[in-house]
Amino acid sequence: MTASAPMESWTFPPTYDDTYLPPSGSRHWFPRRETMPSGERERAILERLRLVCRYAYENSEFYRRKWNEAGFHPDHLRSLEDFEDRVPVVNKAELRASQAKTPPFGDYLCVPEGEIFHLHGTSGTTGRPTAFAIGRGDWRAIANAHARIMWGMGMRPGDTICVAAIFSLYMGSWGALAGAERLGAKAFPFGAGAPGMTARCAQWLDIIKPGAFYGTPTYAIHLGETAIKEGLDPRKFGIQRMFFSGEPGASIPGVRARIADLYGAAIFDCGSMAEMTPWMNVAGSAEADGMLCWQDIIYTEVCDPKNMRRVAYGQRGTPVYTHLERTSQPMIRLASGDLTQWVDGPNPCGRTYPRLPHGIFGRIDDMFTIRGENVYPSEIEAALNEIPGYGGEHQIIISREAAMDELLLRVEANDGIFKAGSSAVEAFRLDVMHRLQKVLGLRTRAEIVAHGQLPRTDFKARRVIDDRAAVREMHAQLERERAG
Repeated sequence: MTASAPMESWTFPPTYDDTYLPPSGSRHWFPRRETMPSGERERAILERLRLVCRYAYENSEFYRRKWNEAGFHPDHLRSLEDFEDRVPVVNKAELRASQAKTPPFGDYLCVPEGEIFHLHGTSGTTGRPTAFAIGRGDWRAIANAHARIMWGMGMRPGDTICVAAIFSLYMGSWGALAGAERLGAKAFPFGAGAPGMTARCAQWLDIIKPGAFYGTPTYAIHLGETAIKEGLDPRKFGIQRMFFSGEPGASIPGVRARIADLYGAAIFDCGSMAEMTPWMNVAGSAEADGMLCWQDIIYTEVCDPKNMRRVAYGQRGTPVYTHLERTSQPMIRLASGDLTQWVDGPNPCGRTYPRLPHGIFGRIDDMFTIRGENVYPSEIEAALNEIPGYGGEHQIIISREAAMDELLLRVEANDGIFKAGSSAVEAFRLDVMHRLQKVLGLRTRAEIVAHGQLPRTDFKARRVIDDRAAVREMHAQLERERAG
């Protein structure tokens, strides 16, 4: 805390009063931290970055080695430009390598193992899992940060908050639960994932009538459709606010509108990375669309993915995140690999943070190239959700039948389209092809299937099927057989 810019609970390591609550009518949890001029906040952030970098340098062989190789020392940090120019980014491959070398938590763990309070991690389905070790003090800070951001969405003590996400290694459900508990809400950790659980969740929501709901956008749609099949009206659940993470979607206009239409609730997008928990560090507020970058919790830069230098406001880039409060496994300039756009200007909620008006578009490495055109799955999802008659689910199938890559969309139409007959189905198919060609700039084939024909999920949707590798291998095998 500085005399010129006093900020509430601004210490490192952080200390919070776990009994504190703002006045019930306050829009802001910490009015000074959230509404101060951005220039003053950046000066405070610079001071915090010096402390965080010095702490990591002294307690982590990982950062000490990496920064020595880059010629950086915390004493060199005199401006945010220095931070951008001198501090190298960290990527997930480095974290996995660190944990393989120094198991199980890597040599970027900055606290004694005896201080670890929570263990989480990745599933490890595509390689070595990454272990998240969270200290007791960090868990308290995470709960306080999430409660503060949930307050900004309009949730209050005494509200019932249903957490309908998988309780496992996944950080989202646990963070939402910790925030609800710190807020003084009635936490309803229903979970997700077990067979038949979605129908039971709908029944419980109809009984409990929670004021708020957390999950993934995909699951919220699946839950709403299941409720209707069970003879229940999701709008009668009484949910007023729904906040989401885990996948793009809650900032896509068509997806937002669809969820809002199902439940009659306000929709909030949030979520960065599990490594960056408190992952609500980018999150909407009751008045601001998209996601605010809560810079005094985690310092966010949006950077050119080629050189990792900040892009100007209004431009696209990849978020690069730095913890300002974590002590156990602090991430300092962690490159997300996501794609977004940021802006800076007045926010209707009065907070003076930069904003991601369209949320997170998706992962850069989820992008695929068809005949020279870069395609993001979120763009296809956004376009389909704008088409009348869309049944709610689709698959993106990439193949190579001859010399050229082909893009096939398998798209559900709603029951009304199929009841209207084959001509209506064909008209819908042509509409899909026309709109997607306009959005993507390339020819797209479409196959229309009835509503409910494509699989639903209790977690993150996986809609892209890339058959090109199998096709190439098949052709290579044929060539080998001909040559033999």
